[in-house]
Amino acid sequence: MAEIVFEVCANSLQSAMNAEEGGAHRVELCADLPAGGITPSAATIMKTIKTLRIPVFAMIRPRPGNFMYNDFEFEIMKEDIAFTKRCGAKGVVFGLLTEKGKIDMLHCTKLVKQAYPMECTFHMAFDRVADMNSALEEVIKTGAHRILTSGLSDNAFEGKHTLKKLIEQAAGRIIIMAGKGLTPSNVADVIKQSGVNEVHASCSAEIPDNFINHGNTKENLFKNTITNLETVKKFREAIDKL
Repeated sequence: MAEIVFEVCANSLQSAMNAEEGGAHRVELCADLPAGGITPSAATIMKTIKTLRIPVFAMIRPRPGNFMYNDFEFEIMKEDIAFTKRCGAKGVVFGLLTEKGKIDMLHCTKLVKQAYPMECTFHMAFDRVADMNSALEEVIKTGAHRILTSGLSDNAFEGKHTLKKLIEQAAGRIIIMAGKGLTPSNVADVIKQSGVNEVHASCSAEIPDNFINHGNTKENLFKNTITNLETVKKFREAIDKL
C-alpha cells in the first residue's frame, strides 16, 4: 500500500503544534472551524509556518457561507494567497462555485496560477456541486493538486464507495483526499475500501471555559476547540498498522 498522508485541520498555532507532535504529515491552518473554516489571521499564518517543520497549507476563504464570491472578496483571496506565499507556506486551500453548482473555473484557475509554486487543494465546496463527475474534470482543468471531499456524503465513511469512484475517474490526474467524520476507529476502513492515499481530520476537543455567566450571555458563544494530541496519535497508530 502507498504511504498514507495524514492532514490535520488546525484552528490555531497551538492546534498546529499538537498536530505535528502527534504525527500529522501536514497541517491545514484555518479559523472558525464551526463555519467550515475561514482564513486565519496574518500573524497566525506567519507564526505557524515559522514554528512547524511539517508543511502548512492555509485556508483561503474570506467569510463563512456559500462559495460564490464577489469581486471584492476575490481580491481579498488573491491578497491572502500572496501573503501566504511570502510567508513560505507549502500550499493553500480554497473552493469557488457558480450559482448553478459548477466549479468557478475562471477564478479558481487564476488562484492556482497565482499560488504557484504552492500546491492547491480544492476544499469541501466540492461536496456542494450539482454533478460530481463533471465537477471533477473541471477541478482538474484548473490545475489544482487535490480535492478534499467526503464523497458527497454526511461523512467519509458513508461516502467511501463514491470516493473510490472519484479515484477511478481521476486516474492519477489529481489527488482525492477523504475528509469529514473520520475517526481513529473508521479511518483504516475508509482507506482500504476507497483506496485514498490522503486523509483529513480536525481531531478537535472542546476547551473547558471558566467564565462566569450571569444569565445574560449564551454559553455557546464562548466555546472553542483545540486539536487533541492524543487523538492525532491514535489516528497515526491506526494508519501505521495498514
